Amino acid sequence: MSKIYTEEELKEIANQLANPNGEFGLVIADNMNENNIGMTLETVRNMDLSDNDEVLELGHGNCGHLKLILQQAKSIHYRGLEISSTMHQQASTDHKEEISRGQASFLLYDGLHIPFQDNLFDKILSVNTLYFWEDIPALLAEIRRVLKPQGCAAITFADRAFMETLPFTKFGFNLFDLEKFKTAIAESDFILKSALKRAEYVNSKTGDPVLREYWIAILSPDNEHPKTEKPLTT
Repeated sequence: MSKIYTEEELKEIANQLANPNGEFGLVIADNMNENNIGMTLETVRNMDLSDNDEVLELGHGNCGHLKLILQQAKSIHYRGLEISSTMHQQASTDHKEEISRGQASFLLYDGLHIPFQDNLFDKILSVNTLYFWEDIPALLAEIRRVLKPQGCAAITFADRAFMETLPFTKFGFNLFDLEKFKTAIAESDFILKSALKRAEYVNSKTGDPVLREYWIAILSPDNEHPKTEKPLTT
């Protein structure tokens, strides 16, 4: 029988999903990695990673998927950004070997300003973080700034209809369906190249098996008709 959660427990789950912290955050992160691995791998498969690609991920969690990304092509260089100090520390500890070989690096950031130079990355991805972006236009401008003109970004998110069935998403989640996401992209310096709909069974954060429908949005820079006059600087 499913556990009945109190409002306070649901709020704590929501807070931990947004920014895992402490011992409970580590438990949540392990659960997120297990439940998100299918979404992450499907995202990576549709990014066409190539040899020597510079890859950036926003919100990597414990980055249990790092080896799978590095296996997609030769000499991939991965960089991960996190707002959670707990996740930053765990990823850095778990992947010392990749860090020592110069294949990966992990940094903390504020969720808005991306601490890298312009036009650095070939591919950028973020899975299940969109709900927590505090300033979507500004972060999209930052993603565009650090992405190469011929690069691509993949933003993957669970569909609003599914997310609304989860009891904790009423606490601090900004939910999206494809049309709402298209509206956000229309105001950015990106073109929605493709939107791939997928579905999979996962265990919810409250322990119940559920069918999750999600979108993989592949974005290309709009190099001919930029809308952002002056992107953020770090």
